[in-house]
Amino acid sequence: MLIQIKNIRIVDPTCKVDKVGDIFIENGKIVDKLSAKPEKVIDGKNKVAVPGLIDVHSHLREPGQEEKETIKTGTMAAAKGGITTVFCMPNTKPVTDNAPSVEYILMKAQKEGKVNVFPIGCITKGSQGEELAEIGILKKAGIVAVSDDGVPVANSQVMRRALDYTKMFNLAVISHCEDKELSKNGVMNAGKNSMIFGLRGIPNQSEEIMVSRDIMLCELTGGKLHIAHVSTAGSVELVRQAKKKGLNVTCETCPHYFSLTDDYVQNYDTNFKMNPPLRTHKDVEAIKEGLKDGTIDCIATDHAPHTQEEKNREFDNAPFGIIGFETALCLVLNELVDKKVLTFEQAIAKMTTNPAKIFSLSGRGTLKPGSVADITIIDLEQKYEFKKEDILSKSKNSPFIGRKFKGCAVMTIVGGKIVWTLKDGIIN
Repeated sequence: MLIQIKNIRIVDPTCKVDKVGDIFIENGKIVDKLSAKPEKVIDGKNKVAVPGLIDVHSHLREPGQEEKETIKTGTMAAAKGGITTVFCMPNTKPVTDNAPSVEYILMKAQKEGKVNVFPIGCITKGSQGEELAEIGILKKAGIVAVSDDGVPVANSQVMRRALDYTKMFNLAVISHCEDKELSKNGVMNAGKNSMIFGLRGIPNQSEEIMVSRDIMLCELTGGKLHIAHVSTAGSVELVRQAKKKGLNVTCETCPHYFSLTDDYVQNYDTNFKMNPPLRTHKDVEAIKEGLKDGTIDCIATDHAPHTQEEKNREFDNAPFGIIGFETALCLVLNELVDKKVLTFEQAIAKMTTNPAKIFSLSGRGTLKPGSVADITIIDLEQKYEFKKEDILSKSKNSPFIGRKFKGCAVMTIVGGKIVWTLKDGIIN
């Protein structure tokens, strides 16, 4: 379809562009001009067009846990949130540690997905942390990175080999940084609140010890290290110093780590239970500072759906994790841009340009002519209430239900196809 988006504010961090103009789409690509009269004209007045948002950390649960989420429902939720590309973590059942598993996810995504789905493969066979997976075969099958997310690679020698071996494939190793012995049986942040609430705590050091170790191993090997879901002030500082040394280290945080603290656990609502746990106000401020000074490269959702039955257990026994696709952009706009932590362009870069660069996504994360026509259109003035009955994810485990936002995605375009609009919902 030949599409013209006219009179829209165009913000593209890759080109340092912030101007009002037109965008032309032909054969799924952004072009300088159309070869014929447009078949569809979209009025972009008072809207903003940005590169399609890229979420480098999510859990689509398929195969094996379809009662929580499927590739179809997960990508529908992503489209609603303005996300055009999702990376799905390999802790499915069975785990994604072989080529057929990768091919299955890609086949399902092509058949049923509403947005681009890029699988992440396991670092180790069975995510057991003992023997490297066949990473070369996984790369050939279509993975964009490796991770044992959900469990850390406890054996330092194995992690060293992973960082060394992945260099030949230009793959990042995404590290879930957690010392399981320190976090064992913990359910929330360790500190004053955990004592008051009578819940077992997870200390900051559980994360920071492993961040420190993996940075050292990155320095030893020269590998490409990406640290997942950074949540503590100490972790931010460790990454900051690693970057000052010129190491190939990048990292991400999630919206809940810059918008919520462990004070919210006081009502024992399991929608505030995630791993890493919500931390203190000091940590939240450090996360914001890390985003501001460029220490934290990406904002990802760690979208982790669970059934209502699972989350309705007592706090100690409920699973970790919350959904995030449908609220990520809104939280970035309200908590970071509106509060002047980041400029709009800086915030968008952390959800588009930076992920595309880190994970070598050619032709994505930009609105340059010739790039894939993945576009998110945002109305910065649109009022939006996140209601449980409107959630497109199969699971509803969000701490943000009932929250009112200003600014949200109003149209999502993937490969030149309009897959979602605020007015009409999902378009087949």
